[in-house]
Amino acid sequence: MVRSLGVAVVGFGWMGRVHTQAYQRIAHHFPQVAVRPELVMVAEEVPGRAQEAAEQFGFASTTRDWREVAADPRVRAVSITAPNFLHREIGVAMAEAGKHIWIEKPVGLTAEDAGAVADAVAKNGLQATVGFNYRNAPAVAYARELIASGEIGTVTHVRIRLFSDYAAHPEGALTWRYERDRGGSGVLGDLASHGVDLARFLLGNITSLTADTAVFIPERARPTGATAGHARATGGELGPVENEDYVNCLLRFASGARGVLEACRVSVGEQNNYGFEVHGTKGAVLWDFRRMGELGVSRGTTYQDQPVSTVYVGPGHGEYAAFQPGAASSMGYDDLKVIEAHAFLRSVAEGVPYGATLADAVHSALALDAMSRSAERGTWVDLP
Repeated sequence: MVRSLGVAVVGFGWMGRVHTQAYQRIAHHFPQVAVRPELVMVAEEVPGRAQEAAEQFGFASTTRDWREVAADPRVRAVSITAPNFLHREIGVAMAEAGKHIWIEKPVGLTAEDAGAVADAVAKNGLQATVGFNYRNAPAVAYARELIASGEIGTVTHVRIRLFSDYAAHPEGALTWRYERDRGGSGVLGDLASHGVDLARFLLGNITSLTADTAVFIPERARPTGATAGHARATGGELGPVENEDYVNCLLRFASGARGVLEACRVSVGEQNNYGFEVHGTKGAVLWDFRRMGELGVSRGTTYQDQPVSTVYVGPGHGEYAAFQPGAASSMGYDDLKVIEAHAFLRSVAEGVPYGATLADAVHSALALDAMSRSAERGTWVDLP
C-alpha cells in the first residue's frame, strides 16, 4: 500500500526546483516505491520566490522562515537546498524535529559540520540522503561493477576531472559562493566534493593526499539585489574572492591505487567537463558526463594496443530501466536527481539507507579539509 509522505523544500533556487521536480516525477519512474511525496511547504527568504514555487508546483503552503518547516507536523521529510553555510543549522534542526532529510553536498562548510548533521540524524533514528548525483549515472554504476568484478584487473590509477566555466566571467557577482564564511572552500566543496565521492564509490577509501589550490579571479563586484545561480554584476563595489577557484590533488587509496583529482570553476572553454579514467592491470573504464550514456571499456589479455570499445548503457545498468526501455536513449542531469529522490524515499519507507549517505558526506568533507591543510602546509596529509 502506498502511503503519503509530507515533504518540504528549504531554499528554492535552481537546486530547490530540481528537487521539487524530482519528487513530482517519482510516480512516473518508480511507481513501486511505498511512499508518495506530497508537497506540503516551501521555504525561501527571497520575497515572492516561495509564492512563485507554490503557484507553479502546487506546494500547500509557503514561508520565508525555514523554522516554520521544522515546526510543521505535516512535514515528515525535508529537502535542504539552501546555501552551504546554512546546511549544519538547518540539518540539525530538522533532525531534532524528527524530519528525514535529503541534503545537498557538501553538507556544511567542514567535516565537523557534516558530522554534526550525521550525528543528529543517527540520534533521532532518521534517514538521510546526500546529493552526490554523479554516482547515480547508469554508466558509473556499470563502471563500478566492472572494477569490482576484476574485469580490468587490479586498479592501478585513476584520473578524475571536474572542469566548469560557471565562474569564469570576471563580471560574475560576488555572491555567498565566493566568501569563506558562507561558501566554505570554493571549488573544493562545489566540485571536488563530487570528485572525492566518485573516487570512493569506484575505488574505496582514500588514505592520504597532497593538494595545491589557487584563486585566479581575485575580485568580483557585489550584487545590488537578490541573485540566483551564477548572475553577473557590474558597477558594484568590488570585494575579494576568499575561496578557491582551482584545486589539484594526488590521492593514495587503501587498495594501493593512486589517483589525480583536478577541479576548476573558471575553466574557459569547459562546460561541465566532468569524468574519470580508471586504469587497471588488464584494462580501463572511461566516462565523460557530457556523454552520460556511454562508457569506454578496454578489457582483454593483449595489454599493448588493446582497443577501447564504447558501451551504450541500457536496462540492467544502474536505474536505466526506470527511464528508457532500450539502450542508447539519452538520460539527463535531472534524471540523476530522480534516482536520488527514489533512494531517499526508499530509505524512509524501508528504514534502511540507500544511495549516498551522510557517512559518505563526512568522508568527502574529511578529504576536502585535508586538501585545504595540504595546500596551506605543502605536505601530504593522512585521512582518518
